Amino acid sequence: MNRVTMAVTVLLLAAPGASRAAGFYLYEIGTPSVGLASAGYTTRAGDAETLFTNPAGMSLLEKHELLVGAQLLYGNFTFSPGPGTTPSGGNGGNAVGVLPGGSLFFVADVAPRVRVGLGVAQYFGSAVQYDPGWVGRYYGQKGMLIGVSFLPTASYKINDWISVGGGLNLMWGIKRATMAVNNILPSLADGQVETNGDTFGVGGNLGVLVEPVKGTRIGFTWLSQVYLPFSSTPSWTDLGPGLDAALRLTGLRDAKLDLGVTLPNRLMLGARQEIGPEWAVMADLGWESWSQFGEVEVSVNTANPTNLTTSIPYKNTWHFAAGAQWKAVPQWTFSGGFAFDSSMMNDADRTVFTPVGAAWRFSLGAQWMVSEAVQLGLANTFIVGGNLPLSQSRGPLAGTLEGQYSGTVMNMLAFNIRWLI
Repeated sequence: MNRVTMAVTVLLLAAPGASRAAGFYLYEIGTPSVGLASAGYTTRAGDAETLFTNPAGMSLLEKHELLVGAQLLYGNFTFSPGPGTTPSGGNGGNAVGVLPGGSLFFVADVAPRVRVGLGVAQYFGSAVQYDPGWVGRYYGQKGMLIGVSFLPTASYKINDWISVGGGLNLMWGIKRATMAVNNILPSLADGQVETNGDTFGVGGNLGVLVEPVKGTRIGFTWLSQVYLPFSSTPSWTDLGPGLDAALRLTGLRDAKLDLGVTLPNRLMLGARQEIGPEWAVMADLGWESWSQFGEVEVSVNTANPTNLTTSIPYKNTWHFAAGAQWKAVPQWTFSGGFAFDSSMMNDADRTVFTPVGAAWRFSLGAQWMVSEAVQLGLANTFIVGGNLPLSQSRGPLAGTLEGQYSGTVMNMLAFNIRWLI
């Protein structure tokens, strides 16, 4: 599946958010929170997106509400090979480029203390594509791993100062990967192996929102783990006779591979404080259990392979965000924020499918209340990942890949429409 087809597929599947190569969980899904760098995730409760960020916040919405978001992501992730790289080839080009995305949320006021909602979003994913003949082709040429979530949700306002909410996270997972195979003999062109998997997983989303005094909110959310039991029988093309015979002898030629992953738990605590009628400040602190992720990559590393998979280790991460909103006039609200996410893996474990590292976010946004029923929003987040070194060696056929992704950055431009019904 090429990147254009992938992007169209993702948009058709309920317009989920664009995948990112610099991590797997993303905060940018086309909504107004893009303009806050995710600050206020647990406490802002300013629109229907709260059914995902903190479902308890639906209790603060006064009408039926529909929020539709769209965004464009541009990522610059170009590999610079180092002197230790053994395969010949180019640098692979920009592995990310431009990808579209978005989200959809609806909340209904069904009773004085009860709200129900449904959301569709893709907060999890990665997508990369390199030039076919690049130096890292034996580690990966193109790959996609995404989860599209359907989020039926409900909230209940216990009293004037505390609300609770929760729902299901029904996730459809898609995993695709293609890499070249070294056919050993210099006279033979590279072969190729492709894996494809689609599966389904279920998780939960719970939240609490407390407002002990008017203008002060404290929020807590738990987004549970989701297990996606991917599996695939590799599809081979242009294998040399020697390698083909070796794979058949060991039973790997037609083996069904376990490629399952466990999306981590996310815990987040936040606070929001109004400063007069015009200003509000907010901050959030989060933690994610990426050490349980269990990502598996496929490659052929020796002339007599006994295994086709390599497990990639990850580590738990933490997140901090802070931001502010300014209501300049009744019709206009401006926002800004910054955030930091720690790296989910050590430099020594980074791969061509997971060029991830620590990231800084810087965001600005504006919302315009066109009428009593319609609000338009525009927001932008700029993400700085810096230099990401890579050094991998998986055997004589895959060779050694050494270098770095230099000056990695991403930019997300989001537009959204909010209808009050």
